[in-house]
Amino acid sequence: MANKKVSKDQMVEMYKEMYLIRKYEERIYYLFLEGTMPGSIHQSHGQEASAVGMLYGLRDSDYMASTHRPAGHDLAKGVSLKSMMCEMFGKANGCCKGKGGAMHTGDIKVGAIPANAIVGGNIPIAAGIGLALKMQKKDDVVVCFFGDGASNEGSFHEGINGAAIWDLPVIFVCENNLYGASTPYRTVSKVQNIADRASSYGIEGYSVDGNDVLAVHEIATYAVNKARNGLGPTLIELKTYRIPGHSRSDACAYRNKDEEKQWFAKDPITSFRKTLMDLGVKEEDIISLENKIDEEIEEAVEFAIASPDPLPEDALNDVY
Repeated sequence: MANKKVSKDQMVEMYKEMYLIRKYEERIYYLFLEGTMPGSIHQSHGQEASAVGMLYGLRDSDYMASTHRPAGHDLAKGVSLKSMMCEMFGKANGCCKGKGGAMHTGDIKVGAIPANAIVGGNIPIAAGIGLALKMQKKDDVVVCFFGDGASNEGSFHEGINGAAIWDLPVIFVCENNLYGASTPYRTVSKVQNIADRASSYGIEGYSVDGNDVLAVHEIATYAVNKARNGLGPTLIELKTYRIPGHSRSDACAYRNKDEEKQWFAKDPITSFRKTLMDLGVKEEDIISLENKIDEEIEEAVEFAIASPDPLPEDALNDVY
């Protein structure tokens, strides 16, 4: 499986994106705890390598379909930090004009379809966009994320089967973090690897270490190039783990502490930071870029707080 070599500079960019996602979600978590920010969140701590590895280097004209846990995907696809933060505060400058909230962020200008919180609901939508791209004779692609829980939904079968029979340019990406909310994947499926289901649809399927950003990017490059060349969809399973609970109120009582300890030791950001240092990137340079991102996040918070609220009549705009 050929993949052009990723340069050290590109690896640093990947680290920056992963660190931004982590720190963004940490910041909004505390804003929620303080009561400063309304609503709730579903964090993707521990899954940053999946988002960045899959989406790094895509065009703005390529599409991405996300889930109820969209922040990492959106930031990796290029949705602006300030517009994301405004959306969290329900402000008019939000990426969805304050109407989406944490589970429905996105920006079609960079190909980030506003996220779909229905489990598996984005899979047939991604296939539909892939069909449109094929009918328009474009070589853009669609990356569709979903969790292991979605792999037992009817939409999983329908969307992937439709994409397979029409050779649509869709990359189906299952972020298997071992739990559908609190339900262990092993209790709801006899299939060890979700990627093995690809054979049922006559397409290729691959299981990859979702905490290794370079491994994820390698399989992503292969699948994207294949889709661009009219060779149809691929099912990619990224084995990963969410560090926090399913949502803000989840204490993870259903998880084994030894399991958590093993996976926490595989934190993709800590691991990739070490990889960069082993390649000769100076720690002071890494700290400098981390500090810059921390400052950007604080600027985004201040910008969002000072931004205007939507007008009541704005509720009637953009209604289909």
